Amino acid sequence: MGEPATDELLIRKIANRDSAALEQLYDRYERQIYSFVYRIVKDAMAAEEVVQELFIRVWNSAERLDTGEAAGKISSWMFTIARNLSVDWIRKQGRKPLEASEDGVLERVAASKSTEQEVEHKMLGEQMQEALCELNEEQKQVVDLIYFKGYTQQEVSLNQDIPLGTVKSRVRLALKQLRKRFETTRKEGVWP
Repeated sequence: MGEPATDELLIRKIANRDSAALEQLYDRYERQIYSFVYRIVKDAMAAEEVVQELFIRVWNSAERLDTGEAAGKISSWMFTIARNLSVDWIRKQGRKPLEASEDGVLERVAASKSTEQEVEHKMLGEQMQEALCELNEEQKQVVDLIYFKGYTQQEVSLNQDIPLGTVKSRVRLALKQLRKRFETTRKEGVWP
């Protein structure tokens, strides 16, 4: 039996309307994404709906995704869509996105399949915590509000009385710094 298909290969197959590839991707990520979404929406039925909507979007958007540039980023792309769908669901209910607890904010929500994965996820969460501590206060603030509390850049701009361009700039610089930190960490072999 060969190696399991990469996410990128599955996306290319899905773009060619291979439903078996979508099923494989679903089996690979459904549990993790459901756990992630449930933590945001706090409603089992809503979490199931969000997961279904996510995979409908994967099916409909796969052909537009550049898998060459997205190598290794398919799961991030899916979690981002899931997060956005979750925040949309919360807003449709007339609620504000809930603030995540500081303890669990950076730990991966996904239910681990093995002790090794659990340890790896915990290490990654700790490394993310350290990396976020290296950001300046303004960058930490916008990253927290946008990525952990579910606000849009426009909402951060209005609520914090910061020009939208400044918000975008802070996010871009923070993400650039985080990406650089994790590329260095990966090259040093600290995590795969």
